[in-house]
Parts: sequence; structure tokens; C-alpha cells
Amino acid sequence: MTIPEVRMRQLVDWSAALWAGFFAGLLFLGINVLLTWLVMGAHPWLFMEYVASLVLGSEVLALPPTFSGLELACSLGVHFTLSMLYAMLIAYVIHRGGMVTGIIGGAVLGLFFFLINMYAFTVFFEWFFLMKHWVFLVSHLVFGAVAGGVYEAFEIEEFVPEALP
Repeated sequence: MTIPEVRMRQLVDWSAALWAGFFAGLLFLGINVLLTWLVMGAHPWLFMEYVASLVLGSEVLALPPTFSGLELACSLGVHFTLSMLYAMLIAYVIHRGGMVTGIIGGAVLGLFFFLINMYAFTVFFEWFFLMKHWVFLVSHLVFGAVAGGVYEAFEIEEFVPEALP
């Protein structure tokens, strides 16, 4: 008598993915606020205003630069929502790999997110073309690598039997 082989599949740890999105998003935010000011010579809140402009429109980018509580709330809401969604996608793609796969795969997906953000968003938000800068490419790569690494570090591996055909 033969014992049937039970194939197992690994589940995505969505809790770890959300934490990865939060931590990677926090670092991404810090990098962009700091480097927008230090490298690009713009006011430090420019990145935050651009993110807020996705909800509030391009009027928030008017000079002189001001930053309100409403802009901050919109910016943080949009930013962390996208960070967590992107981290969930990274987790879905890399969850069967280890730490190295998470970091490298996450960085590759970070590059993909940069291309989506900078080239697809500009179709709907034409003022976003000013954000096509190497600072944002680097921050997206770092975001993906950190999200993948944090996910792999926090992941609790769970396996379930695969459904029979």
C-alpha cells in the first residue's frame, strides 16, 4: 500500500507584510524628505507636498512653500497606504525565498514601483514629472530591499496542504 504524498504550500504572512510596508515606508519617507533638501536643493517638505497633491491637486504646490495639517494628513495617508500595498505585493512575490531573495527581489520590485510611480502617475498627474530624479530611484530601490528584508525577518512560516486537482 502506498501512502499518498501530501504537497504543502507556503502562505503569505500578511501581518509581516504590513509591518514591512510600515518600516520601509518610514525609511523611504525619511530618505526623500532629507535628500530632496540636501541633494535637490528644494524645501524639505516638497516630497510630502507632491504626495498630498495626488489627493488635493496641484494647487498645494503653489509658491511660496507652505505645509498645512491637511496636506500632512493626506500625504501620510497616501504614502503609507501605497507603502503597505507595495510591501504586500513584494511579500506575495518573494515569500517562498529567504532573506537574500527578499532583499534582492524587493529591490527589483522597488525599481518596478519607481517606473510605475514616475511614468504611469505622470499620465494622470502631469506635475509629477519633476520627481523623475535619481534620488527617487534610489529611495525606491531602498524601499523594496528593506520591505523584502523586513518581511523575511518578521515572517512566520505557515504551510497548508495543497488542494488536490
